Amino acid sequence: MRILSGIQPSGVLHIGNYFGMMRPAIALQAEGEALYFIADYHALTSLRDPRALRENSRRVALDFLACGLDPDRAALFRQSDVPQVTELAWILSTITPMGLLERAHSYKDKVARGLPASSGLFAYPVLMASDILIYDSDIVPVGRDQKQHLELTRDIAIKMNETFGEILKLPEPRIHAETATVPGLDGQKMSKSYGNTIDIFAEEKEMRKRVMSIVTDSTPVEARKDPAASSIFQLFSLVATPEEVAAMGEAFEKGGTGYGAFKKQLFARLWEFFAPMRQRRNEILAQAGYIDEVLTKGAAHANAIANEVMARVRSAVGLR
Repeated sequence: MRILSGIQPSGVLHIGNYFGMMRPAIALQAEGEALYFIADYHALTSLRDPRALRENSRRVALDFLACGLDPDRAALFRQSDVPQVTELAWILSTITPMGLLERAHSYKDKVARGLPASSGLFAYPVLMASDILIYDSDIVPVGRDQKQHLELTRDIAIKMNETFGEILKLPEPRIHAETATVPGLDGQKMSKSYGNTIDIFAEEKEMRKRVMSIVTDSTPVEARKDPAASSIFQLFSLVATPEEVAAMGEAFEKGGTGYGAFKKQLFARLWEFFAPMRQRRNEILAQAGYIDEVLTKGAAHANAIANEVMARVRSAVGLR
């Protein structure tokens, strides 16, 4: 079984990235052949600073390794180190119906948030389909809010197969409970676009400051509070033990504890949860050349698979 997942290097990774994509993906490396790419081509739709793109890509690699990716069991590489992905994207674009792209909610959402309405942003699902299909992927872990991307990929693959024969494998989604939406500081989905994130490897003072700035309602300290409606409780549930979660839930229901106290509990648990990863990150930084070695090895493996798929595609469409 081949597993494929990617993450954009559009900024510093936050706990929404970790619980929404990284942890489920890392868990899957024990189930089969895993390929994880840093989506620097995709990042070009929103990031216009070349230095930042290079630095972000490297930091994503570092943080992914620190969070548990094992380069002996999974290939980690930059998307742009497999240029065949853009060739396949062009071929896929020639058979992708415009109506399919017009139904993609991600384009509308991003334009509504202020991103330039470029053709690259509009055709984003085609490049994403290429990312998946070029590796004959069997499983793609996705969040519930990203399921449409994989549905579009399958639609594009079906269209290719109907047109040129059975040349592309249809991937299946893997949706875990962990990939449910992670709330940000303002209660919306945690996202760099909203500026509502808590960074995984933030300094202690900065992480505490971010946690203490979580937006809450005006419920008095002595009153009952609804844990299900609280971002504090939802975030705490991701990092605490079942017993700790139950205790906080009871405290919410009982009343007599203010949101400030709950935020302090959340910060303490977050800081403890990511402590082993901070230590591993420092160990990686102390090994000169390690990140480059991992990315080079991962790219070589990814290119070998992509070459096989592209040979099949070129032959089918009549290019070679």
